Amino acid sequence: MDVLGIDIGGSGIKGAPVDLEKGRLSAERLRIPTPQPAKPEDVAEVVAQIVKHFEWKGPFGVTFPGVVVDDVVRTAANVHHSWVGVDAAELFGGATVLNDADAAGLAEMRYGEGRGRKGSVLMLTFGTGIGSALFVDGILVPNTELGHLELHGKDAEHRASDRAREDHNLSWEKWAERVEEYLRHVEMLFSPALIVLGGGVSKKADKFLPHVKLDTPVVPAALQNEAGIIGAALATREGSQALPT
Repeated sequence: MDVLGIDIGGSGIKGAPVDLEKGRLSAERLRIPTPQPAKPEDVAEVVAQIVKHFEWKGPFGVTFPGVVVDDVVRTAANVHHSWVGVDAAELFGGATVLNDADAAGLAEMRYGEGRGRKGSVLMLTFGTGIGSALFVDGILVPNTELGHLELHGKDAEHRASDRAREDHNLSWEKWAERVEEYLRHVEMLFSPALIVLGGGVSKKADKFLPHVKLDTPVVPAALQNEAGIIGAALATREGSQALPT
């Protein structure tokens, strides 16, 4: 069964139909730059373009980079502040809407590195910000937003996100020091059995992960930056509490 998944990021909005039996895209994804400023109506127009591009008629899922509770956006750190209070499901024409990192985590728990794992698994996505998805014995604890933990008096994502690496022109090794500091903080708080790193940098894990030393196993996401799309589609079929098999 194919379901359309759309992943809204701070720099790009991407989507594709997903083969949910195999856990992979069934067509080449379409990526459109995120409008700046990323106001609701402008983002909704891009989502509609992606739906039209694939001539999609059935249910589809959309991720959002912030807290989403009962389809309503509660926070919007990396998009326009006017998102707060918006009924995103209604805005997107009845789509299933969930936090972007939660979606990526659902996909990774079903098809990727988290499959079959017991205990607590923490998925962290590094991009414009840092997203997080926490699972306990396969059950999602939604909207954790651990990128906003405070380090050195500021949000951790302002120091350790991929955008921070680019903005400060950090080498991969220097950035790895910041990532390790952040991971040690969440390791101390949650004692996870596994940490999975996703987002755009997951395909470049060989550049920084060898420099990160942690007691907890840390692995790059198997689905890399497609996890959000796949998770949005999975949540559309099974809900945000979709369990790994």
